Amino acid sequence: MTGAGWSPRTLAAQALGHIDAATRAVVPPIHVSTTFLRDADNQYRSGNIYGRADNETVRQAEAVIAALEGAGAAMLLGSGMSAATAVFLALAPGAHVVAPRVMYWALRNWLLTDASHWGLRVETVDMSDLEALRAAVRPGETRLVWLETPGNPLWTLTDIAAAAGIAHAAGARLAVDSTCATPLLTRPLALGADIVMHAATKYLNGHSDVIAGALATSRPDEFWARIRRNRSMLGQILGPLEAYLLLRGMRTLPLRLQAACAGAMELATRLAGHERVAGVLYPGLPGHPGHDIARRQMQGGFGGMLSIRLHGGAAAAVATAARVALWKRATSLGGVESLIEHRASIEGPDSPCPPDLLRLSVGIEDPGDLYDDLDQALRGGTA
Repeated sequence: MTGAGWSPRTLAAQALGHIDAATRAVVPPIHVSTTFLRDADNQYRSGNIYGRADNETVRQAEAVIAALEGAGAAMLLGSGMSAATAVFLALAPGAHVVAPRVMYWALRNWLLTDASHWGLRVETVDMSDLEALRAAVRPGETRLVWLETPGNPLWTLTDIAAAAGIAHAAGARLAVDSTCATPLLTRPLALGADIVMHAATKYLNGHSDVIAGALATSRPDEFWARIRRNRSMLGQILGPLEAYLLLRGMRTLPLRLQAACAGAMELATRLAGHERVAGVLYPGLPGHPGHDIARRQMQGGFGGMLSIRLHGGAAAAVATAARVALWKRATSLGGVESLIEHRASIEGPDSPCPPDLLRLSVGIEDPGDLYDDLDQALRGGTA
């Protein structure tokens, strides 16, 4: 593979410029074999032993992610949840961890209900408040600080470099869920994080047809080796077809993300003045509490995600989502199609998400069409 000195856009578009050695194909083949031939002296000089741990299609996709993140190594797993929980499960029993109060709901639910079964002690804080984070970490006890920025679905910002300093001073690692920022907007490892995680189902794939998770590390140390071993032993693997589709999706990531960021910025600006909208949560707006942090650590845009809070509470939010025609009422984010969702209904009674909130994932459609559809939905179905 090549790629030294290439921009992230070129790295993604060329998939590192890989050419298949056997056929000279510019599109990487899908390797589906589950087992591999030993050498005559009983060795495995190819580096491949068994498909659960060894697959060249998976490795090629991992190499692209590592290059985009500026990482020492990357690892693909079967889902975003698989990737996230793999980090926590690599900790020793009894470890104290600090996580955000507002974050991806499934991981939050797992941390608060199931993580204790593995002996983990979980404390949640407002990660936008660095003093609260500093007070929560316990030197010698805290082994992992997990943060998500921008934080779903309120789109709060955390200063990654400052959080890394706090975590490292306490002897803890810092892991960052950077799913919504993607490597093209934020590179957490360059800001001091030890591990970055992506629900690759979302922006990295970008076509709503792959479930995958990714991890990248600044250095492949003993902790990383433990995650890798667990991936193999626990079967947290990604299949070759999924890896191929992910690799294909990443080749258009820069173009898709550029369109999504531009569309989200236009929608956030226009919706901020809408008479039926009580508030717009988007880091690109100057009035957003995390705008200054976003300007420092997000390069090239503020992301394709925003949320709106409606006058009229939960009833108005649910009714508005019911009236859209172009937007799709569906879970997930980061695809080419624009999605709208009433998050509080999905997350349940313990959700920290306000009931008047609608989460918007902006796709690559014309922003004017997206605004007009939301406008008629907000006004009760009348243009």
